[in-house]
Amino acid sequence: MNTDITIHPKLQHLGLVTANLDAMTGWYGQVLGMTINHRSAAPAGAAGRRPFSAVAFIGNDEVHHRLALFEVPGVAGDPDKARHIRLQHIAFEYQTIDDLLGTYARLKSLGILPVMAADEGMGTSFYYVDPDQNNVEININNYGNEWTATEHMKNSPFGRALVDPDKMIAARKAGASPWALHERALAGEFVPEKSYDPRSQF
Repeated sequence: MNTDITIHPKLQHLGLVTANLDAMTGWYGQVLGMTINHRSAAPAGAAGRRPFSAVAFIGNDEVHHRLALFEVPGVAGDPDKARHIRLQHIAFEYQTIDDLLGTYARLKSLGILPVMAADEGMGTSFYYVDPDQNNVEININNYGNEWTATEHMKNSPFGRALVDPDKMIAARKAGASPWALHERALAGEFVPEKSYDPRSQF
């Protein structure tokens, strides 16, 4: 038993409070392919002892759950959240740029659009908002290698080039490689016609 050296655990799941469990489980299922691995109401007689009325554990990979959603009747969104401490966003990583762009196209066909899309150097990220107004990032590693992306983060200034995913899709269909998309994004080739509101992230 190691009692002297810090162990580095992996981030396994997040817990969120919601007033609408159906809307949240539906959105995460539609957007990220998450399934409900367990859902139950609070046990009878638990009123006053448990602050939630139902819970759902959802995931989209081999782990039993990535999100725990607790339904608490009567809770409301915070209209002044920009002035309060909170979780800023959660992120999910795809393997390839085609997965990311294909997901964007699928969601667009369902009327679900990102509030911001950008090449951020080590990765390309599209940001969405769930039914409770939580920011959800979907991304890819531009380098295809975590160590290289980490070196980029350590040695490069933080910055982002805003992008129009539709322009990226057109370039990809015209034969641009994933790395060429990254370089062209940083060169400003995929700038959106209408700029994103940076306040949407905060």
